[in-house]
Amino acid sequence: MYRNSYARLRRLRLYGTNNLHRIPHLQALTERDRLAIATVALVYPFRVNNYVVDELIDWRHWRSDPLFALSFPQPGMLGEGEFQTLFELLRKDAPARRIQRAVHSIRLKMNPHPAGQADLNVPCLDGRPLPGLQHKYRETVLYFPRRGQTCHTYCTYCFRWPQFIGDPDLKIATSDVDALVEYLLRHREVTDVLITGGDPLVMSAEQLRRIIDALLDPRLEHVQNLRIGTKALSWWPYRFVTDRDSDDLLRLFEKVNEAGRQLAFMAHVSHPRELETAIAEEAFGRVLSTGAVIRCQSPLVRHVNADAQVWARMWRRQVKLGAVPYYMFVQRNTGANHHFEVPLLEAWEIYRAAFASVSGLARTARGPSMSALPGKVVVNGVVEIEGEEVFMLELVQARNPEWVGRPFFAELDPTATWLDQLEPAFGASEFFYEQGLRRFRRGDQSGLKNLQSRG
Repeated sequence: MYRNSYARLRRLRLYGTNNLHRIPHLQALTERDRLAIATVALVYPFRVNNYVVDELIDWRHWRSDPLFALSFPQPGMLGEGEFQTLFELLRKDAPARRIQRAVHSIRLKMNPHPAGQADLNVPCLDGRPLPGLQHKYRETVLYFPRRGQTCHTYCTYCFRWPQFIGDPDLKIATSDVDALVEYLLRHREVTDVLITGGDPLVMSAEQLRRIIDALLDPRLEHVQNLRIGTKALSWWPYRFVTDRDSDDLLRLFEKVNEAGRQLAFMAHVSHPRELETAIAEEAFGRVLSTGAVIRCQSPLVRHVNADAQVWARMWRRQVKLGAVPYYMFVQRNTGANHHFEVPLLEAWEIYRAAFASVSGLARTARGPSMSALPGKVVVNGVVEIEGEEVFMLELVQARNPEWVGRPFFAELDPTATWLDQLEPAFGASEFFYEQGLRRFRRGDQSGLKNLQSRG
């Protein structure tokens, strides 16, 4: 049924801070370089697997390698003083408690839940908050299964780093599928459920089946699209080819299609090299053979993919594999964004150059897009109006559906990297959505007409 031409079985081997020394490729690095990686990994979650270190990273040029920057902590992810303090504590084998205090003080500054995801996006059922669910946009509910809150490898830029550091106060997760179903039964406006993490595809096929089967309940016929947010196609493509339950997983995907629903992979692909191995090509083909759709997205990340030709090459490869280029995101204002962020003007110039370099089949990608407090704000370009150059912006998704598609303008600031650093153009005191957003933050739902109710 699912032809597997990739004969070599490979077992997943994970590396983290506790067994960093077991990565054979690191032996070529100096002791200081290895200690630098271990230092930053005290603050940011670190996990990498044998496929990434063996087949994706070019260790001959590791300092400039984008896949190394994507998967291994970098000194620049910390402030210079922060790095030196932790580095010396580690080098001198300081007491664990002292190191933990220093790490905690750094994490307090890192904006763990941007865009209101921990307070403004949590829905309620009969007045009871539902942790592990988020409902920011009318049509889409996010579900964070507890068993899916890890990944095959952690991306250094990841905006969901709080999920992985072991702090229960910062984790978004639930095992309550029944509450999800009950919430959806009361919210007929929801057409899409995004199963996200972490990465849900670290779960076994059987664990994922319990969630999928619940969502295929005939009473939920209004939920037409089941989405899975994943980087497994890039970080561990063997998941779909040679893992023990890979065929069971594909049969589960096929079941969604047979039930008349669409299964959409929201695949995080940050660099074209992730798509160029034989096993990655095999994995894409097997997933697509089930009737699923693969849509590819990534933030624009300094040191990884901040280059128009990299994006053009990546989009072309996605189309060749049968996937759909979907989003170029702006690096979120959390974690180590100071190390990875790209100014909005530069981001738009990269997007425009890449967009102009590909055929129409790859021009499905939208961006650069900020997942900000009011919604997904796309920088549509720079225009001159009455002699003034300004950013032209648009919400392509929003807390209030009536905000979607309305162009608005901001002063051209070549250094701005996020929406809250922009000022309204032409002397306006605020952007058009801000009054409604203030009402929403006060708990007044009338400020957001047609937004989902809170149960």
